[in-house]
Amino acid sequence: MRLGLGLIGSGFMGKTHAFGFIDVNQTFDLPVKVDRVILADVGSRAEAAASALGFPAFTSDWRELVTRKDVDIVDITTPNALHKEIALAAISAGKHVYCEKPLAPLAADALEMVRAAEAAGVVTAVGFNYLKNPMLKLAREIIDSGEIGEVRSFNGIHAEDYMTDADAPWTWRLDPAGGGGALADLGSHVVATARYLVGPIAEVLGDVRTVIADRPDAPESKTRRKVEVEDIGRAFVRFENGATGCIQASWIETGRKMQHDFSIAGSKGGIAFSQERFNELDLYLTSDQSGRRGFRKIFAAPEHEPYGDFCVAPGHQIGFNDLKTIEVHDFLRAIAGEKTDHADFREGFEVQRTVETIYRSSEAGAWLKVA
Repeated sequence: MRLGLGLIGSGFMGKTHAFGFIDVNQTFDLPVKVDRVILADVGSRAEAAASALGFPAFTSDWRELVTRKDVDIVDITTPNALHKEIALAAISAGKHVYCEKPLAPLAADALEMVRAAEAAGVVTAVGFNYLKNPMLKLAREIIDSGEIGEVRSFNGIHAEDYMTDADAPWTWRLDPAGGGGALADLGSHVVATARYLVGPIAEVLGDVRTVIADRPDAPESKTRRKVEVEDIGRAFVRFENGATGCIQASWIETGRKMQHDFSIAGSKGGIAFSQERFNELDLYLTSDQSGRRGFRKIFAAPEHEPYGDFCVAPGHQIGFNDLKTIEVHDFLRAIAGEKTDHADFREGFEVQRTVETIYRSSEAGAWLKVA
């Protein structure tokens, strides 16, 4: 099966998505082969990106891309506020859709996208690529096997520092039409990880804070624009299975470039993970001999699928773009009719409504059910 790819957006995530599709058929033996067809972006960026990423055609109008008959997959890496309109148009045209997270600014929008996709019978995916780490897959296997016993708590954080400078100019990430700030942008990853490892979140007590009140409205500008989204978002959470925990997101965490960390405590052991060393997983077991207990470090290896498709030697490590390649791999397998555990639009909606409930909880100053 050969499918044509149309990519919308060529920034940081656009390039990462492109690399995933470029590498996937070189890395994995798949029944689906992908041809790059057309790239859409704003103005002159489209031509330059298409040339750099190997797309034979380009356009500044995403609608042209969506309606092309030789495009079977529409890949959306635009600012959040544009996801819904593009995705619905692509679904209406019968295309499979791969959309970067968050799926939509509002849970209601996300649900509309879910229902449209399910009614049309197209395959969807949302870009929660951290879930594709072989070490997270191992963590879930350890949890599901009962090796650390009953899960009692989950503590997770996603923190970066790209918005730390109060004089950094206003960008689309600060537009409230996008659905929120650090919690929506980064916290959605923590929520997705919590759901993947522990299960659905039933209740939340949220707290969101805007630390930098205004920013220059453009580079070198003396005029400042009010910031209407949060720099830090936190929540205490209660899971449906009885476990509790907390999650945090910040884009002003000075010194942190990519902190996506979690710890899980169970009745028989615990797990600790850091994205800054994401080829490692720390495991503690109470069954170890007294006097010999402590976290043991497990290094990623070919035994932890699909690490072996990238490297035959343990401990040599895979990288960030490889996680996106694995995500693309599972998306293509789903298109081929295989059963996968990739995050689809339905999961994107579940994450978004959890995030949205945290916002409402912060405003209300009370625990709220995720419903």
